[in-house]
Amino acid sequence: MLEVSDRDRGQRSAQPSVLTGYEGRNMLASPSRIAFSTLAFPEVTLATAVSLGRSWGYAGVELRLVDGELIEGSMPAATRTEVKRTVAAASLPIVAVDSSIRLTGDDPGPELRQFLELASDWEAPLVRVFGGALPVDEHAERLGVAVGVETHDAFSASSVVAELLAMVDSPWVGAVWDSHHPHRMDEQPAEIYQNIGRRTLLAQVKDARRAPAREDGWQLVLLGEGEVPVREMLRLLAAGGYEGWISVEWEKRWHPEIEEPQVALPQHLKLLETWMHELEEAG
Repeated sequence: MLEVSDRDRGQRSAQPSVLTGYEGRNMLASPSRIAFSTLAFPEVTLATAVSLGRSWGYAGVELRLVDGELIEGSMPAATRTEVKRTVAAASLPIVAVDSSIRLTGDDPGPELRQFLELASDWEAPLVRVFGGALPVDEHAERLGVAVGVETHDAFSASSVVAELLAMVDSPWVGAVWDSHHPHRMDEQPAEIYQNIGRRTLLAQVKDARRAPAREDGWQLVLLGEGEVPVREMLRLLAAGGYEGWISVEWEKRWHPEIEEPQVALPQHLKLLETWMHELEEAG
């Protein structure tokens, strides 16, 4: 575990910034809390990606790709500075930095600390990781960056992620609720919310329908054209007072056959805003 000085302890905030600073408002009802993942842009520069996202009306960006490449925790200082400058020029906050870290791997701690420092440099409140034994480390709190375990791979079921989170009683460790993967595991939104809703730090949305001819059995589709209950997910989060970001994860990098981001991202944003407005009116 890292040694933390008394000076550092005095500088800590009580909660991650993904959960504070919004005066108790339910931010789900506001389009100002919808972000997009750069996973949608495997073939363009970061500058182009954030410029397009901003022009379509997105209010934040989840960084998975930079200039079409996966982010490395060892990114050189000059590149880090350029990334921060590029995103700032588009007036978009970085809502999360997505790593490829699997906590089931051998000694993921050093790489995780690299990503926490990277996120801190970019003033991002969250580092996304994949499941495994959760670190008990003060580094996240000292830097003001939370660690979010995604419902993904062997940890797709929210019940499994909930078991991990139960072992670490800290606001600096929580869940990234990917809408698709728990649905693949036959979990219902109410069940998922009961398992991880109160510890959700980021809500990633995508839609899909069953496609038996595909190797993974699923085809990603435009929002509202599949069977993933995204709208019910949003309703439950709104009812529970969720104040974090909603991020559109259009996986063009992994699925080149799906629609171009110029089609998918505006479509997602428009429908999400419609659903959120309806939730606000119904509330």
